[in-house]
Amino acid sequence: MPDLPRCLLNLRRRMLARQRTFFFVVMLVASLVILSLTLQVADSGSAKRQALGHAGDNQPLEDIENNYPDDRDNQNAPVLDDSPPDERGQKRVEKLDPRLQELQDQNEGIPARIEALEAQLAQLNALLIAQRASGNASKTFPPVRFRDERSRRRILITGGCGFVGSHLVDKLMADGHEVIALDNYFTGRKRNIEHWIGHPNFELVHHDVVNPYFVEVDQIYHLASPASPPHYMYNPVKTIKTNTIGTINMLGLAKRVKARMLLASTSEVYGDPEVHPQPEEYWGHVNTIGPRSCYDEGKRVAESLMVAYNKQENVSIRIARIFNTFGPRMHMDDGRVVSNFIIQSLQKQPITIYGDGSQTRSFQYVSDLVEGLIALMNSNTAIPVNIGNPEEHSIQRFAEIIRDLVASDSMIVNMPAQPDDPHQRRPDIDRALKLLGWKPKVSMHDGLKKTIDYFRNELSNEGRLERIAQADQPPPGAA
Repeated sequence: MPDLPRCLLNLRRRMLARQRTFFFVVMLVASLVILSLTLQVADSGSAKRQALGHAGDNQPLEDIENNYPDDRDNQNAPVLDDSPPDERGQKRVEKLDPRLQELQDQNEGIPARIEALEAQLAQLNALLIAQRASGNASKTFPPVRFRDERSRRRILITGGCGFVGSHLVDKLMADGHEVIALDNYFTGRKRNIEHWIGHPNFELVHHDVVNPYFVEVDQIYHLASPASPPHYMYNPVKTIKTNTIGTINMLGLAKRVKARMLLASTSEVYGDPEVHPQPEEYWGHVNTIGPRSCYDEGKRVAESLMVAYNKQENVSIRIARIFNTFGPRMHMDDGRVVSNFIIQSLQKQPITIYGDGSQTRSFQYVSDLVEGLIALMNSNTAIPVNIGNPEEHSIQRFAEIIRDLVASDSMIVNMPAQPDDPHQRRPDIDRALKLLGWKPKVSMHDGLKKTIDYFRNELSNEGRLERIAQADQPPPGAA
């Protein structure tokens, strides 16, 4: 429906163009008539002058005229109109009069048709405005802070429909900024940000960062990339392209419009670390050809590109190394331990641990991560900063915590370890605390409760919990 007025405007333009073409044709025909009359008169006078010039002074005029026999006496000669020039011109005009009259009749009808189209366009515009007003009236947006032009920023978020990106959209929109969410929907979901669609400060663009994008913005949060192992292992070439070519395209945009750019890097750049906890100065221990390398090496190259553009092109950069994050809007099938353990507990399935469960991880709630990203973007530091929760748990203990919070009787089952799976991961956040004044606020238990409620609601909407409940009921007539 929003494209309908544009179609009508195009139709109106075509009608006006036809009208202009008609007037041009009329003027051209009139010019040709005048030119023809002028040439006819000139030809007649020229012929007689030429005849007089060749005859000499002693040749009578009658003899000269006899050199031009009457066409009526010569059947093979072309028929010439010997009428006076004024009469010949009048005859030509009479022949053209019907055509001119036809064109004039058509011209008289064009304004009426244009007026009818304009009236129809006005009606459709009024209908469209009424529909938009009724739609916006029925849709209630989350509260948004008012900002004046000086303090309001125009912000681009790549991967804006993803798990982290959608929460970042919520925070920046609520803070009163203009937000453009860019996503190719490879892992992002439109429903994560649908509550902002229609808001004047929000724009959703379906776009892949592997292709250049042009827009005027003040800040760029480059979050676009699959982040869970099943997703980035499913299409490793796409993962590498997104993290390299996509980063180059965003850096090129930042260079052109003088925008500040933040890269969402990852703790995966540390690989399977030999230093614990991991400070930003640690170079990492990464398998460059392993199954996870498409993501690990892609992010490492992206960091190198950020630093190179900063040094060579003077692009303002920020680099966030993000550790394990969980919260609502995670994919239920993303293969990460949080979603796996919660779904298995809710469905009363065995909780699968790959390995002996002694490997450790640190988990932060998504709202803490968003606060850290915004603090880093608005800081004065261009060096990498760890954003994570230093509270460390073994995978075995983490599974037990989730099972207890769900009140599930699921058994814990150990499976063979995944290749290249890090044995330990814990951030050193001294730099974030010192330079950003940031540290996590949400406890793991509180964050898990919110996430469990989200997954329970998702399963309920799909009817999967009801099927489990029915399966648990004893058959009719059972003792």
